[in-house]
This record gives sequence, structure tokens and C-alpha cells, in this order.
Amino acid sequence: MKAVLLLLLAATAQAAKLAVESAKYSVVSAKGEPTTKSLSPSERSSSEIVRIGQDDILKLSFQVVDTTTKQGVQPAQAFLRFYDEQSGEEGIQPIRVASSGKAKFDLNMAKPPATLPPTSTAPLKVTLLLGSASYHPEKLELFDLYIPASHPAPVHPDEADFHVLPELKHTFNAPPNLPPRAVSALFAGLVLVVPWATLLGLWLAVGPQVPRLFSPNILPFTASLGAFEYLLYRYWVDLKLGDVITYGSVLGVITVFTGRHALASIADKRLGTQK
Repeated sequence: MKAVLLLLLAATAQAAKLAVESAKYSVVSAKGEPTTKSLSPSERSSSEIVRIGQDDILKLSFQVVDTTTKQGVQPAQAFLRFYDEQSGEEGIQPIRVASSGKAKFDLNMAKPPATLPPTSTAPLKVTLLLGSASYHPEKLELFDLYIPASHPAPVHPDEADFHVLPELKHTFNAPPNLPPRAVSALFAGLVLVVPWATLLGLWLAVGPQVPRLFSPNILPFTASLGAFEYLLYRYWVDLKLGDVITYGSVLGVITVFTGRHALASIADKRLGTQK
């Protein structure tokens, strides 16, 4: 019993197919002289060729019917597929089918639909696609359509930025010629030695008298000044600014007190109060 039911269901499924009847097309030229021909859509490649110009209108009409009842059927989906075998471009145009199964489509080349793919001199294969939950899907070849070639797409001003650019080749200047190390060392020594030699020579020529420079009252002040010089040297070598400020604040306080004591001792010496 189950086998009989399965056979009946299979037979019903095979019988539930769609067909296209009364298919025809007409080309209306700018002069208003239509040329109408009938079509025989099938699953095999069609030998029908249709040519339309820039000012022509292609009118297509057909009716979708049930192959068993021969009654009009409104499929859930109906599309026209325009396919260019040469470029691989395709466009899908939805078709509105009435409840009676009748459908019409007009292709006006003066205002072509956006779904029409860009074309060259090759024809577009026009295929009718039908789909419904209750029927077997159908793919029916209609004709080969020749239409005027598309104009080339305008070049975007930024298109060149999306292509591979030529490799950049840098030209570097030759490294500068350095003098010999002996010459560099000689001039570096002159820069370091000459100022100090000049200072010492002038100092000896003046002959300053500093008999109390290393006295117990003056030596702390002299040492604090030397500590400041050493702090600046350490800052130049490895210390950070925060460390220099911290150490400098402490040395500043010490230098102020030692300096005041040194000045007081010198003043007492001049006034004769200190022996």
C-alpha cells in the first residue's frame, strides 16, 4: 500500500510542471512598424535571433500554464536572465505575472533597465526562469538578443590610486669625506686646550692673591661651588632633570650658609676683628 502511495506521489510530482504558451515578441521601431513573431520556449538552446536598435522597443508576452490542466498559473517567481557568454556578465529582470498566468515585458533601449548587463557585439542569451513551491522549476531558452554596444564606463579620477604603482628607486648621495683622525684629534685638542691655557696665562699675568682660599672659613664655600660643578657634569652624563633639581636644592641651601660664613670671615679680616 505504501509503495502504491509513493508511486502516486511520484507521478503527481512529475506531472506538476509548468509550460509557456502563446509566447511571442514584437519589435517596434521608431517609425511605429511592429514586427511580431511567435516563440517556442524550450530547455534546449534557441536558434531565434532578435535584433533591436537604439530607438526600438522589444515587447514580450506569454502565458504560464499547468501542463496537466492547461490552466493559467501564477508562479511564485518569474525572471528574465540576460547572459553574455563572451564576457560572463549577466542581468536578472523580475517579471510580473498575473493570476491568469499572463505576463508582459517591454525593453525600451532609449531607457534600458539597470538590470541589463553591459554589452559588446556579442548577443545576450535571454532565458525565462520560473519557480513555484508546487511545481518543478523551469529554465526555458527564448532567443539570442543583439542590442547596441554599451558605452565604456567613465574613468574615475581616483582609479589610478587602486593600481600597482611603479617601484620607487631612491638615489642616495655619497657619504661626506671625513678628515683623518689625526687632524680631527689635533683640532679637538686645540679647542679644549687653548681656552684653558689662555685663562691660566692671563691668571698668572694678573697674579691674583688668594691666601685664604683654603682656610677653614672659606674652604666649605669653595667645596660647595665645586659640588655644583660636579652636579652639572653628572646631569650632562646620566642624571635626569628631576634629580638635578633635588640635589641642587640641597646644595643651594648649603652654599648659601657657607657663602654667608665666608663673606663674614672676610669682612672680619678687613675690619681687623679676626686675627
